[in-house]
Parts: sequence; structure tokens; C-alpha cells
Amino acid sequence: MLKDIVVMITGAGAPGAPGIIKSLRLNAERNIKIVGVDANLEESIGIGLVDVVYQIPKAKDDNFIDEILSICKKEKVDVIIPLVTMELFVFSKAKDIFEQNGIKVQVSDFEQLNIANDKYNLMKFCKENGIPYPEFYIVKSIEEFKEKAKELGYPEKKICFKPPVSNGLRGFRIINDSADKMYNLINEKPNNVYIGYDEFLQIAKDADYFPELLLMEFLPGEEFSIDVMVDNGKCHTVIPRSRDKIKMGISFVGRTIEDKEIIKYSKQLVESLNLNGNIGLQFKRDINGIPKIIESNPRVQGTIVLCTASGYNMVYNSVKAALGEDLIDYKINWNTKMIRYWDEIYIDNNGKSFTI
Repeated sequence: MLKDIVVMITGAGAPGAPGIIKSLRLNAERNIKIVGVDANLEESIGIGLVDVVYQIPKAKDDNFIDEILSICKKEKVDVIIPLVTMELFVFSKAKDIFEQNGIKVQVSDFEQLNIANDKYNLMKFCKENGIPYPEFYIVKSIEEFKEKAKELGYPEKKICFKPPVSNGLRGFRIINDSADKMYNLINEKPNNVYIGYDEFLQIAKDADYFPELLLMEFLPGEEFSIDVMVDNGKCHTVIPRSRDKIKMGISFVGRTIEDKEIIKYSKQLVESLNLNGNIGLQFKRDINGIPKIIESNPRVQGTIVLCTASGYNMVYNSVKAALGEDLIDYKINWNTKMIRYWDEIYIDNNGKSFTI
């Protein structure tokens, strides 16, 4: 058995936190003490799964790094795994401070984060580096929106848009004028992503401002999330996962897929960008079946637990990489299927969490 270590998980209330915590627990080499921190402990799902919890300020707070460092020193933390996207930039700037205290942070450098987390910058990077991408434009006005929509082939071709920087499905819409709006109103849940062209223009005209938007060709094919483990620009593992059923931007049904083309492009992207840690990518096939990048998450993804279930504990191996240890040569059981379901954690009158 290797020596015990302490790992901090930030954003312990994130939907994917339980799977990441389970992955750390499932290693067969050592005991891991898990410190969970979150800005909102009252509704944090992870508090019942970690060994110790702390409430922290939000990333924009001036005391964020000081608070994290203080907890790390108290708990003797070895590795920090950030789950909150906005924390990545703050950690990146302070990475040397943690290194000086013997603490490894799974985060990429600031300049690389600015490319990986901005969908427009990411598309430009892929265009320059030979990685398939959808046709795209940045638009900043109604006039530009109309002009670029035509250049993308609308109305003959479907188009979509989203803010260059956003999380999940926030701000994402598909322009679809052929949809039966009454059918959607009555039969679809309110998170329907379709919107009519004229409907969007009317909203834009009524607003006090026009937000910067990434306008793209619509990719109708299969969608994939890809988990990548990279150690300071050296890619170790790439595992694509199909996104067969998605709710609120989260995969609820999917399977690990050994798609060599997606694996090749994913490795090329993370190594060209010199990223670090567990990285999430998303590809979607175009009308001709070509997988094209649609976004990246420069942090560990919640559904990485499917990789663990498929035999490859990417979360734990990334911790070993951060500590400079030899990696475990796991065997991937491709085509392992995941079906996600609801579960609960309860909190009693004394603030103690439990499950049933």
C-alpha cells in the first residue's frame, strides 16, 4: 500500500461530484482522505460523501485563495481537483503559491484556459491546428446575426447559437422554424432548445443590448463527451462517451466508445493546447458523419465516473500523475453502458448527512 494522501474537491455540490468521489474511493492502492469545499454547503450533495467539509467564498472573492490555502495547510492536502469552471482561472494564477506549499492543483495555465473555456477562441484554435470544427461566426448585433445566418445557409440549413463563454445549455438555441410550436408547448418540457428565427429577432429588438454570440452551423449527428487525462501537455488516456440521452445538459444514458478518429483529434487538441489534468471535450457529427469539436471543459467532468465503471479510473490516475507516481495500466472495457438515476442525501436536525 502506498502512503495515505489527502485530496480536496472544490464544488462538492456539483452534480458530478458523487461520481468523482466514488472514483477516488475505488482505488485499490491507498487510503484517500477527501476534503469537500463549496460556497453553498446547505445544498451541497457532496457533504455526505466526503470526510470533512468546509464552506468557502466564491471564486470572485478576494479571500478565495487565502481561504483555500488555509484549509489545505490545516488538512495537509496533497492534490486539489477543482470542479467549478470559474475557479480554474483563480487557481491558475495562484498555482505557484500552492506548489511552494507542496500542493498540486489540477489546472492548466491561464493562457491555455482562455482558449479552452471560450468557444470562439477554441474554434479558431481548431481551425488553425487542423482539427475539424463547424462553420462559425461571432456576431455582436442583429444586423450581423442576419448577415452571418445567410452565410451559414439559413434558411435552407439549420443553424444554432450560444454565448462564447457559458456552462451547460445556458444560452444555447437551435433556430428551427419548421417545428410545431403548439406541439412543443404542450408536449415538451420547458428546457426545449428550439427557437424560431423571427422569435429570436423580436427578443433581440426588445432587449436593451445584444449579447456577443457564437453563431454556428447545426450538427445533426451523434454527440460525444470525451474524457482526457493529460499531464502538462502529455496525453495519457482518451475515452469518448456517447451522449444518448441528455437532461439539463447532463448525460443520463451513454456508453464508452472506442472511436479512433475522435481519440486522435482529442489527443491532438489537448497536446497542442498544452493542457493539464482531467479535461472534457465535446464532439458532434455533421451531416457527413465527420466529428467536429463543439466545446471543451478544461476540468474534470462529472460523468467521468463512466470511465471508472469501464475499468479505467482516470480520476485516480490523474492524482498519481500530479504526485509524480507511475500510472496504473488499466484495461478499458469498451461499450460499457451507463444509465443515470436520481438518488438522495438527507440532513437531520443536527446537520448530519445520511443516506437510506
